[in-house]
Amino acid sequence: MDNLSHTLAAVALSEAGLNRKTRFATLTLMVGANLPDIDLVSALGGAATFLKYHRGITHSLLGAAVLAGALGAAAYYLGRMVPPPRKSGPPLNAGWLFAISGIAVASHVLMDFTNSYGTRPFLPFSARWYAWDIMPIVDLLLWALLILGLSLPPLFRLISEEVGAAKTKSRAGAIFALCSMLALWGVRDVAHRRVLSMLDAHTYGQENPIQLGAFPSPINPFGWTGVVETGTAFHVLTISAFDPDVDAEHTTVYHKPESSPVLDAAAKTRTAQIFLDFARFPWPTVERTDDGFDVTIEDLRGATSPAQRRPFVAEIKLDKNLHVLSESFSFLGKSNP
Repeated sequence: MDNLSHTLAAVALSEAGLNRKTRFATLTLMVGANLPDIDLVSALGGAATFLKYHRGITHSLLGAAVLAGALGAAAYYLGRMVPPPRKSGPPLNAGWLFAISGIAVASHVLMDFTNSYGTRPFLPFSARWYAWDIMPIVDLLLWALLILGLSLPPLFRLISEEVGAAKTKSRAGAIFALCSMLALWGVRDVAHRRVLSMLDAHTYGQENPIQLGAFPSPINPFGWTGVVETGTAFHVLTISAFDPDVDAEHTTVYHKPESSPVLDAAAKTRTAQIFLDFARFPWPTVERTDDGFDVTIEDLRGATSPAQRRPFVAEIKLDKNLHVLSESFSFLGKSNP
């Protein structure tokens, strides 16, 4: 998920009651909810290096535990250094700080797991990617629910103060925000399972599916992009969880190329190996150029409408003797054909 979603969820966790357990709870939650993205420093090594390390060890179970422990220790040290405020509040509690650090870091990993980018939770023992595929990386509906839950109590408090009524507590709004997020996950999960079942019930180009994927719309919880792999092609189509009729005969078809020395040479490059480890529906194409060959590999999990650019594209340029001229990776690649 995006960092705004992580931060809003952290604030909601704080307002739901964790800020009453110890000093520095809110700060610890906000830092911890974004701390696994410390691997963003890998972007200094280029896009391919970033792809290799992003959502890697810092998003694993082991890495999250180490980060949570370090954050808890740092928060407790800071709390000991900074004198408590004059107004009453919870005292500094080491146990709660470590627990809150664990909750914050775990919330980040869990929220990242919900989208199609995924995480690698068992690093360094296994580099396999896992993804729930129910949430887009940026979900405007989730933003709205979290902001609504966090902003309504202050608004009601202001109104109640003007009319002399009892003050409204923010805890109810925070709990509403968190429950709304969980409810959204539940709705999207049910829709996702239904769409996968609908896709699996059809043949595509007289071939049975060998791998399926359904990826969410940024706004509509019931609108999905289906990707179906068969023996000879990938089929991409838009599908609604409410519409039982899947038009399996009218899909955007991406035919698999035959194996060739050009593709073999491109697949051996560092960029291609990193990308192929990440990609779930890799679709390579080869274009002959004056200098040799231009090989493009795209991950069709990002395929949407023909007018939009899709993410996750690796490009390898080879000369006529299949020597590498250049290799690159882009998170925002070419437009669909």
